[in-house]
Amino acid sequence: MRRAFLVLAAALLLAPAAATAQFPGMQGPPGPGFTSDNPVIRRIWSLGMDSSQTYRLAQVLLDSIGPRLVGSPSYQSAGDWLVNTYRAWGITARQERYGTWAGWRRGRSYISLMAPRVRTLEGTMLAFSPNTGGRPVRGEVILLPDVADSAAFRAWLPSARGKFVAIDYPEPTCRPDTAWREYALPSTYDQMRNDRQAARTAWARRTTRTGANARTLPLRLEEAGALGVLTSQWSGGYGVTRIFNAYTRRVPTFDLSCEDYGLVARLAQNNQHPQVEAFAESESLGDQPTFNVVAELPGTELPNEYVLLSAHLDSWDAGSGATDNGTGTVIMLEAMRILKQVYPNPRRTILVGHWNSEEQGLNGSRGFAADHPNIVQGLQAAFNQDNGTGRIATLSPAGLWMASGNLARWLAQVPAALTRPINFGVPGSPSGGGSDNASFICSGAPAFGVGSSPWDYFQYTWHTGRDTFDKLSFDDVKMNATLVAMLTYLASEDREQVSRERRSVLPGRQGQPGTWPECGQPMRTGPANP
Repeated sequence: MRRAFLVLAAALLLAPAAATAQFPGMQGPPGPGFTSDNPVIRRIWSLGMDSSQTYRLAQVLLDSIGPRLVGSPSYQSAGDWLVNTYRAWGITARQERYGTWAGWRRGRSYISLMAPRVRTLEGTMLAFSPNTGGRPVRGEVILLPDVADSAAFRAWLPSARGKFVAIDYPEPTCRPDTAWREYALPSTYDQMRNDRQAARTAWARRTTRTGANARTLPLRLEEAGALGVLTSQWSGGYGVTRIFNAYTRRVPTFDLSCEDYGLVARLAQNNQHPQVEAFAESESLGDQPTFNVVAELPGTELPNEYVLLSAHLDSWDAGSGATDNGTGTVIMLEAMRILKQVYPNPRRTILVGHWNSEEQGLNGSRGFAADHPNIVQGLQAAFNQDNGTGRIATLSPAGLWMASGNLARWLAQVPAALTRPINFGVPGSPSGGGSDNASFICSGAPAFGVGSSPWDYFQYTWHTGRDTFDKLSFDDVKMNATLVAMLTYLASEDREQVSRERRSVLPGRQGQPGTWPECGQPMRTGPANP
């Protein structure tokens, strides 16, 4: 007990020392006169900050290859590119298969309003959507009906034949709440919010009374002869919706922007009989192999202990997968480039995992953890990044309270310009499944999420069509890659193995203590329609 107390005390003494170097008034960004007692740290800074390759790497990944949907040819292209890039740098890399997934290729698509006036709509065919059979289809748009119960819905279903059915709540305004707060009268803003909440609640009840849910409702509609399904899940930002995958199997599903969905909904509500024309090309490819990309710098002294760099390669495919998670992919790729030049013979083995199918439930990283228990057992530290373009702003020992001492020592050796924004939280809590570090921390392995500052991530780029190259801040991305390279080096060299002792009490809900998360099982065979 005394030993545990002393270790914690040392960690808390070190943690403020690292945190103190993060605030204004301390040393600014290292320039030509930057010095460090550690020549490896100095060299990492030089390569990461003065000759960064993040822009070039991101441009190829995001503009040329594009989004990387699981089961798609683009994911295969991205995997090939990563392996070839690593090998060109002299780093061993491989594609490691863990299962299969339904393959799908996106083609051309459009959707236009044809009556009562003509307008090209901002719409996207959802991932895994069926096509329109090589020709445009045209029909009236109707709204999901407000029925009394599931029996009434079954009686209504023949009315969907030959129609496009809009199934989501049509927002009354697509102007963000921030603008309403700033410019509207307070009474106007409050009334708008109250009316909108009441209408949203009523729409949710409308959906519930059909007896179907988000997955089964589109299937019921296509079985009834609908021409297609229209969706729109507003993110709260101008023109932006959350875009996931279709559930239909024979007819197309289109997501419309908040504004254009509202347009066709109002026309339908007011009996102005909107008609749309839609065209969709797509191809189902059958079961495709699913794989992670794994690269490695073998350890020289402790080859069976590991430092893991971690980010998911897959993305949704409405945008380019830039901040979710092209940034994480490029950060880990660039960190490995730097480490190969500066630290080619690490003390511990350094691995990087570019995971597949994170978006469907951490399947790639869970598959890797299940297939490599020796790596999980020998993990010294994992650093996982998965939330946007901003500078790394949060880091914690994830509930492994004695690991705080290691993290604090590493941060204390990193230039203040890189650590200044970091909120170092002790003792932290383990990830319950939000990103791939959860696949390792569930076993008690030291897997840490390095969280970025928001940059309007959840409002504008997370799972949206706006998640594109232009949203990246490359000064932040290159600093993150430099920081990850330094932390990886320091974790590899640390003479002390990171403790796996867990905090005794985890925060839970409603004042009850929480429990350590259990490890989930990967889906190794994807559904015919996700």
